[in-house]
Amino acid sequence: MGTSSYPVVGIILAAGKGVRMKSRFPKVIHLLGGKPLISYVGTVLRKLPLARMVIVVNFQAARIKEILGEEVEYVEQKEPLGTGHAILSTRPLFKDFVGDLLIVYADTPFLKIETLQRLLSEHRRCGNAATLLTAFLSCPSGYGRIVRNARGGVERIVEEKDASAEEKKIKEVNSGVYCFHSSFLFEALRAIKPDNWSGEYYLTDAIGILRKRGLPVGAVKTEDSLEIMGINSRRELAQAEKILRDRNLEILMENGVTVIDPATTFIGTEVKVGKDTVIGPFTVLEGKTMIGKKCEIGPYTHIRDSIIADRVEVIHSVVFGSQVEAEAKIGPYAHLRPGTVVRKQARIGNFVEVKKSIIGKRSRAGHLSYLGDTTVGDQVNIGAGTITCNFNGLQKNPTVIEDRAFIGSGTILIAPVKVGKNAITGAGAVIPKGKDVPPDAIVVGIPAKFLKYKNKTKRQKSYTRK
Repeated sequence: MGTSSYPVVGIILAAGKGVRMKSRFPKVIHLLGGKPLISYVGTVLRKLPLARMVIVVNFQAARIKEILGEEVEYVEQKEPLGTGHAILSTRPLFKDFVGDLLIVYADTPFLKIETLQRLLSEHRRCGNAATLLTAFLSCPSGYGRIVRNARGGVERIVEEKDASAEEKKIKEVNSGVYCFHSSFLFEALRAIKPDNWSGEYYLTDAIGILRKRGLPVGAVKTEDSLEIMGINSRRELAQAEKILRDRNLEILMENGVTVIDPATTFIGTEVKVGKDTVIGPFTVLEGKTMIGKKCEIGPYTHIRDSIIADRVEVIHSVVFGSQVEAEAKIGPYAHLRPGTVVRKQARIGNFVEVKKSIIGKRSRAGHLSYLGDTTVGDQVNIGAGTITCNFNGLQKNPTVIEDRAFIGSGTILIAPVKVGKNAITGAGAVIPKGKDVPPDAIVVGIPAKFLKYKNKTKRQKSYTRK
């Protein structure tokens, strides 16, 4: 057939509601390893030299578009009449197209790029009208069976619901991954009838139609049956999560990371971890997180979309959208919220919450404090129970604490406010908004009043001597 020079278009079937998920959301946007299910096949297909990528959608299509973006084309299957009907819905896009259509389901996250390349290569080498990916399963329940002729060639696919008792004994199953020559596929689809148990137009019936017309149909087998695993229920989603997690942990351990208890450790596919880092039990690392070398992470720690530098300790804590520099210590029971930066050798301790703040080098907030929209300089001590009152009911306001300041226990800083270098606030002091504490000053009381300067030669006007 001489198809080697034809362009290739990828088609992802994502129109199903996923009824067995018992969800108000499309099946393919449920998260696996911290990413939407459909993103896995989307990532694989983008590695191929495709002329176009088309997604067939129906249920809550806007959510799928948010995930895959506008660089792909979307076709709506207005009625759920089966996989054959889904492909027919794309026909207006391919009126003048002559080439190959690589078709995959959106719920098969373990497909490998190498397998798709092999499928496409075999399809073109043999000049097939269609080539499908198959696998042998010891328990093929739920899958369509590959019926071969006396010469061993693919004759047709029979869905399990429509299979005879003898056909159900067949171990070779259909993966749902196909490569079709476009002209032959659309001609075959027009001949499909919904005379089956489900009353749907099966894409699988196109294989039998092509064979009856004497056209060549081939098959490529995958030795890894996980590649064809489809996710149809919450149970299967959990099974896939475990498979993905185990694979990620194996890769990390092979590359020099210690995982104390893999059974209780959850690490996403995009997470990077440096050598000689130790990850404790009940730790969750998600999103675009990067952990440096020689860190101690966990136990009971949750980190998402954060950058953790070398030799950092994060214990019994939550870190989201934050950056922690080298040799800093976080926890136990600390909470770093998005926008937080903890500089080198700083310490965020027990029950301290930090939001959208910068904590300077070697500064310490040891206990029971809240720092929001705050810039903390270097070598600052934040006493136990310190609170920055950053929200006035209408907007968030900033607090600035300059280098080497000492914030006494129980201090309340009402933003916007600044505490100057080397200044001291007494235990329980309340610093009103706009009443900046001068450098080297010592203030105490409610509201805070000037006590003295650490350096007696200094005189400032922000506080009146009492």
